Amino acid sequence: MRSGKSPPRSRMSDERSLDGEIEAALEGLNLQDVGLPDLPASGSKGKSGGKGEKNLQKGTIAGVDKSDVIVDLGPRMQGVISIDEFDPAPVVGEVYDFSLAGQEDGLWLLSRKDALVMAALDELEVGSNVKAKVTGQNTGGLELRVGGLRGFMPASHVAIGRIEDLSQFIGQHLVCEVLEIDREKKQLLLSRRNVERAEVEVARSSAVDSLVPGATVHGKITRVEGFGAFVDIGGGVEGLLHVSNISRKRVEDVSEVLSPGQEVKVMILDIKEGGRRIGLGMKQLEPDPWDDAVHRYRDDQIVEATIVKVLDFGAFLELEPGLEGLLHVSQMGDGGGQRGGRKQAGGTPGEKLTVRIASIDPMERRISLSTLDSRGAKLGSEEAAGAAEIDSVLRDGKQQIGTNLGNLFKKALGGE
Repeated sequence: MRSGKSPPRSRMSDERSLDGEIEAALEGLNLQDVGLPDLPASGSKGKSGGKGEKNLQKGTIAGVDKSDVIVDLGPRMQGVISIDEFDPAPVVGEVYDFSLAGQEDGLWLLSRKDALVMAALDELEVGSNVKAKVTGQNTGGLELRVGGLRGFMPASHVAIGRIEDLSQFIGQHLVCEVLEIDREKKQLLLSRRNVERAEVEVARSSAVDSLVPGATVHGKITRVEGFGAFVDIGGGVEGLLHVSNISRKRVEDVSEVLSPGQEVKVMILDIKEGGRRIGLGMKQLEPDPWDDAVHRYRDDQIVEATIVKVLDFGAFLELEPGLEGLLHVSQMGDGGGQRGGRKQAGGTPGEKLTVRIASIDPMERRISLSTLDSRGAKLGSEEAAGAAEIDSVLRDGKQQIGTNLGNLFKKALGGE
């Protein structure tokens, strides 16, 4: 005897079919969350979250007392947070972002600090500038805080120049550039050096805009090289003072006339590549000896000059600072040497020679010199002296031509 009737087979089949449809429809859906905000389960702190994750919950201030703040999170959802997390105290009706730390007595435990950290992470991007407080130092660099985020700055990124003592920055607030963001660990890699470089570039651009070729400025030597010296002319702008533009006088060793830290007055010669290449000159501020050279020197004039440079084809001699002439090897008489079957210039730098100005060309700024007189005799020789006397007699006509002139010719030719 049966204790009860079983449902008809067709009914059981229909129920199983309906259950299957319900399970399929509710697959992955938590019935407790239907109609409620998207909140983490009780006690769950959630993930630190990357940009775009829904880990923050907006809430409206519903009540404020001396120690706690009641927050409406949504229909039938409230939370509580310490008033100490607000500065200043909140006002009823204001809306804030909160993170959820669990539940207690039916209320969600809320935090604004975590919410601010996550909001900051969402807003930060690589290349952004942030204000960070230096909290400590380690062997690799500085430890910092950006709000609730931890930051690290390698020693090489603390400043443009090398800093020996990093402890001097502890407690300071620094404007830094964000190099990397680790959203999972809530950590930032920061650089103060990049911010300084950007500031220098802005100042440099502004300073360059005020410069014009021909202007005279004051500067300080920053470093000396074989080809010249670099000069800081202010505003983060440096220019090159080439060795050829240091003085009217030939400069062979820059370090003998200029040194780092020396203050100088220079002229802006040219500005190229948006101010990244600036040519400077000091000799341009000195009097130019070529301006009146033709009034002080003439062809066939005998002068004393100093050898400044010796080359295979001749030597350069300085008549005065900024005024040099070429003594070609062919005009040296017996003063040159032989090498490889060719005549080579003789003499040493610093040696003084008596030379004749063979020609002077102010337009081309060229002076040709010779150790020979106009007749080809070596200056200072008896032949040259005799020739000079003959020229004097022929030019002046004050002595009788005859025996005296014959004797002069005989003397010039080496006779008795």
